[in-house]
Amino acid sequence: MVSGLFTRAFDSGGHRRFVKPPELALGRFSPTSLDLDGKVILVTGGTGSFGKRFVETVLERAKPRKLIIYSRDELKQSDMQIDLAERFAPEQLSALRFFLGDVRDRERLTLAMRGVDVVIHAAALKQVPAAEYNPSECIHTNVLGAENVVWACLTNRVKQVVALSTDKACNPINLYGATKLASDKTFVAANNLSGDIGTRFAVVRYGNVVGSRGSVAPLFQRLLAKGGTELPITDPRMTRFWITLNQGVDFVLSSLGTMRGGEIFVPKIPSMKMTDLATAMAPQAGHKIVGIRPGEKLHEIMISADDARTTVDLGDRYAIQPVFVEYTREPFAAPGLPDGFSYASDNNEEWLSGPGLLELLNDGAPEQRRRLSDA
Repeated sequence: MVSGLFTRAFDSGGHRRFVKPPELALGRFSPTSLDLDGKVILVTGGTGSFGKRFVETVLERAKPRKLIIYSRDELKQSDMQIDLAERFAPEQLSALRFFLGDVRDRERLTLAMRGVDVVIHAAALKQVPAAEYNPSECIHTNVLGAENVVWACLTNRVKQVVALSTDKACNPINLYGATKLASDKTFVAANNLSGDIGTRFAVVRYGNVVGSRGSVAPLFQRLLAKGGTELPITDPRMTRFWITLNQGVDFVLSSLGTMRGGEIFVPKIPSMKMTDLATAMAPQAGHKIVGIRPGEKLHEIMISADDARTTVDLGDRYAIQPVFVEYTREPFAAPGLPDGFSYASDNNEEWLSGPGLLELLNDGAPEQRRRLSDA
C-alpha cells in the first residue's frame, strides 16, 4: 500500500484520515521509463480537460515527431492553438497537428492515424443526465466510437493504445457507465484481434478529476463567486475518489510504460466526503441537502469483488488482468488481492482532509488557482 505517502490523522468521529503532504502532490505516477521522443502521438478528444493537459505535459517533457489533436470542435482547437502559442516556443509547437474529426467517423480516424505510434483515446460523452436523455448519441460516441478507434489503430498498425475510462464503468447503474464498460471490453478484447500487427491496447480507470469541466469543485466556486451562502450536497454520506489532472496525465503516461496488453489500470488515490469538500472550500457556508440524482451512486467503486479475482497489486496501482488471452502476454509477477476485496471510495484506506483537498485543487490549471484565491 502507498498510505505512507500520507500523514495519518483522525477526525472527530474517529475515522481514518490521510492528509497528502504538499510536496507529494505532484508526480505520484512518474513515467520514468517512457520515451516519447521521435514518436507520433494522437489524442482523441484532445481539446478536453485531459487532452489539453496531456498535450502540455508531452510538450514540456518530450520531443515527439508529431502530436496530433483529434477533436470535432473547431473553436476549441483554435482557442487551444492560441493558448499554446503563448506558452511554448515555435520549435516545440512545430510538432502539433490539429485534425477536425469525430470518433464516429471511421474513415476520418483511419486517415488521421497514418504513421501514428501511440494513441490516447479520451473522447467521450460524459454527462450522466445527458446520456440518460440521449442514449443513442452516447452509444454512438462511447461504444461505436471505441470500435472505430480500434479498427483505425489496427488498420494503421499503431503500437500502443490507452483508453480512458471511469469509475462509473464498474458495476454501472447509468447509461454512461454502461457505455464505458462496453468500451473497456472492446479495448481489452482488441488485443486478441491484433495478430501479427502486434498492437497492444490497455485501459485506465479513475474517479473524479479535481478542477475538470463538470466536476463539483468549479460548481461550488461559481456559486461562491456569485455570493452564495449555501452549497448543494446530494447526500451527506456521499464519498468520492479524487485525482488531479496532472496526476491523471502522469498515470496515463506511466501506464503506457507499464502495459503488456489487456489491462485495466486503477490508481491508488484518496477519498473524501463531499461534505468535507464543501467545508474546506467555504467553512462559513451552509450545506443544502438536495437529494441524490438519478443514476448517481452514493459511493464510487473502481474494482468490484468479481474483478478482484483477476487483479494484481503493482504498488502505486492495481491492474485488472484480462480473462481471455489469445495473444502473447506475460502476466505481472505481482501479488493478487484477498478474497472478497473491493476498491470503493467508502472502504478506501487513504482519505483527504480539507487542507489536503485544497492542495489537490491548487494542482490545477492557472485559472483554477486564480478561482481558488478569489473564492
